Amino acid sequence: MTDLFSKFDPIIEQRRALLETGVTDPFNLVMEEVKSPTVAICNGRETILLGTYNYMGMTFDDDVIAAGKQAFDEFGAGTTGSRVLNGTFRDHRAVEQALREFYAMDHAMVFSTGYQANLGIISTLAGKGDYIILDIDSHASIWDGCALGNAEVVPFKHNDVEALEKRLKRLPADAGKLVVLEGVYSMLGDVAPLKEMVRVSKEAGAMVLVDEAHSMGFIGEHGRGVAEEQGVIDDVDFIIGTFSKSVGTVGGFCVSNHPKFEVLRLVCRPYVFTAALPPSVMASSVTSIRKLRHGSNKRAHLWENSRRLHGGLRALGFTLGTETPQSAIIAVVMPDLERGAMMWEALLENGLYVNLARPPATPAGMTLLRCSLCAEHTAEQVEDILGRFERAGKAVGII
Repeated sequence: MTDLFSKFDPIIEQRRALLETGVTDPFNLVMEEVKSPTVAICNGRETILLGTYNYMGMTFDDDVIAAGKQAFDEFGAGTTGSRVLNGTFRDHRAVEQALREFYAMDHAMVFSTGYQANLGIISTLAGKGDYIILDIDSHASIWDGCALGNAEVVPFKHNDVEALEKRLKRLPADAGKLVVLEGVYSMLGDVAPLKEMVRVSKEAGAMVLVDEAHSMGFIGEHGRGVAEEQGVIDDVDFIIGTFSKSVGTVGGFCVSNHPKFEVLRLVCRPYVFTAALPPSVMASSVTSIRKLRHGSNKRAHLWENSRRLHGGLRALGFTLGTETPQSAIIAVVMPDLERGAMMWEALLENGLYVNLARPPATPAGMTLLRCSLCAEHTAEQVEDILGRFERAGKAVGII
């Protein structure tokens, strides 16, 4: 009998060999207590958090917490139903209204996760006979959305406008085409050249979807993302986002100005056939989104943190994923997985948590220590972080 787990044997062996070196399992760390957006207790030690997506530090905002508690008392723990049945509560509609106001768009649709938003929108929009043209480094949820649907999938080289244009020109002129891009790519923290990509997409008659998960709340004059910053937000057909990053809760969404958008509530299977988010999560999300509209000071401080950490790590001799800081993500490139795990462990022992990212999630087979900054990190904490990187890097022999 065929063992269906056999295909995972290389991963099992790699994990076994890694743990035999004595390192803590980097993919099973437990947060024993979270004191603030930037500090937690891990392995019994107070630890600076530099590996969460809490970009704007909203998880401990007093108003956000109070709204969630009130909704918990008023509506209970869960919805026990889909949005198209009994699962639409007051605050589900309030969140969608807040999103319409935040993006100045006509339509907003909330999903239970950001993963589901990509899965649902992409698989529903592009069907048999249509084409999805996407960046080769797209997030797993985008690839899975392609796999769930029946469209032809056409990848192009990462952030390469010319490659995108060539792919589009090879496709039938009258075919349905959806170009899927990301504002900020989560592994290296690099930004897409959306202005040029949207232009060539529109010239080819394609609709454009941009995933702004890692830029919402932070990038752009109003925090609407890279599409806003590059002046093409009015030319983008769909924006996908998540609440699990800058908003500080959980959930996903799609906003659009397309006049037929609302039909998706009836035909999008990951929306129709899953339970709606708890009312407490929705109430917290409403409050957070509305506060993010007025977060210019926090955005400015987060940019300061990003520039200082990026420059400081380069000065120490670390290899980084981007030449300049482009987002709140700073990726530190490791020589290989073994030394990357050793460096991750050394940082944890120094009271600093970052993400260890490995293939196949990373591009070009790289092992990364991915740092995600928060607007609540103080300037003093950033200097402290650089000191801990220096001590760990020297101890492991990375610098």
